[in-house]
Amino acid sequence: MAEEKQAQEKQFSIQKIYTKDISFESPGSPKIFTEKWEPSVDFNLGTNSTPLEDALYEVAITVTVTVITGDNTAYLVEATQAGIFSLSAFSDEEMGPMLGSFCPNILFPYAREVISDLVAKGGFPQLLLAPVNFDALYSQHVQQKQQQSASSSTLN
Repeated sequence: MAEEKQAQEKQFSIQKIYTKDISFESPGSPKIFTEKWEPSVDFNLGTNSTPLEDALYEVAITVTVTVITGDNTAYLVEATQAGIFSLSAFSDEEMGPMLGSFCPNILFPYAREVISDLVAKGGFPQLLLAPVNFDALYSQHVQQKQQQSASSSTLN
């Protein structure tokens, strides 16, 4: 009986965290370094989860930052930070938030560091990305899916 209880206990562990893809472009260099620095920042974020085997999942977040000063692109940096996570004995209702919010929260600080390092190595002022509320983003995503399914079912 104790074995049954242990078998049903929720288990979560990080198997591996890694940078899956990185890119840095500075199309306006070296001229961009002689111009007045008045940056405009465009930030995009995406998440993805893929089942691997048994209770293993790859979760990846992709951060894309484009910085424009004046009419010129100063730089474009993109990083995909990923992790392999072991999740067992979670219900279907719990798996969504675990893969869509909890795991991305773990990965984001690593992505922030990669982005910051690439920008600095590119010769630009340090870029520190603000923290992201993945819980709120996941909730928005769920609401959007519910609205889409409700609107598509009313069309039928």
